[in-house]
Amino acid sequence: MKFTFVLLIVALAVPGSSQDFIQSALSKPPSKFKLFQHHSTVAWSCTSSGVNAFVYKAGMAVDADGAFRAYHPNNRLGLDSIEHAGRPGHWWALATDTGKTTGHPIVQRKGDPAPGYYVSMTSLFDDRHSERDPRRFVDAAKIPYVVLPPIGSRHAKLGDFATVINLRNRKMAGAIVADESSSDLKMGEGSIALAKALGIHSSPRNGGIDDGVAYLIYPGSGNAKPRRLKEIVAISRTHFQTWGGRDKLNAFLRTEPETTPVTARSEETLRPQEQPLEK
Repeated sequence: MKFTFVLLIVALAVPGSSQDFIQSALSKPPSKFKLFQHHSTVAWSCTSSGVNAFVYKAGMAVDADGAFRAYHPNNRLGLDSIEHAGRPGHWWALATDTGKTTGHPIVQRKGDPAPGYYVSMTSLFDDRHSERDPRRFVDAAKIPYVVLPPIGSRHAKLGDFATVINLRNRKMAGAIVADESSSDLKMGEGSIALAKALGIHSSPRNGGIDDGVAYLIYPGSGNAKPRRLKEIVAISRTHFQTWGGRDKLNAFLRTEPETTPVTARSEETLRPQEQPLEK
């Protein structure tokens, strides 16, 4: 409030230059410092307007985990290859009969969303459903979510919100942090639904993009529970706009090479109807 008051005084004192001065102040890049590094990807803390946030630029691998048809005993039928779910004796992405990675994978039965397919897990889950119920987990085919490596999970928690931008086509989408990757994998991963919303080839088997994606994560913004799509879109938009919106983001990205400015049209992709989902 004090900052706004000062801006108003200066604007009145210097006629004709007030609009340029205010626009310049609003578009200054948020202060940043290196928060952590995972492999070659650096995450920068960039809190602004009281919104805690960090940003990193990477590619996007496409994650099928949590989707009802993610994995199948007949490998050709799954959205993703079974090797991305683990192997006998170590199933890290599948629910098992013992609840441990050493158990046997649970196959969906009649009455489940996709009978015959395995129950695929995400790190974020709804504890109102049993571990054998596919609905317990975040559906990658319907919910735009971000995957963080273990070091990233020290700074943001499951259920926190995010804004993700495809810098190549300027599309933008709200998302939620819903899964954790292995520490030996590169940073930069999102769900099938997130890839679709950003105009990225969304096949977990051969889709994704090598670079050109910016991730803005809001630590402490969630409640450690899955959310509905409309909630994710609305809450992420609110955080993004309060943080400073496209002006702040462009100011921040100007410090990075070969970055396409984010336009007002980009923010419209945060609307639920513009995030294409599988039926």
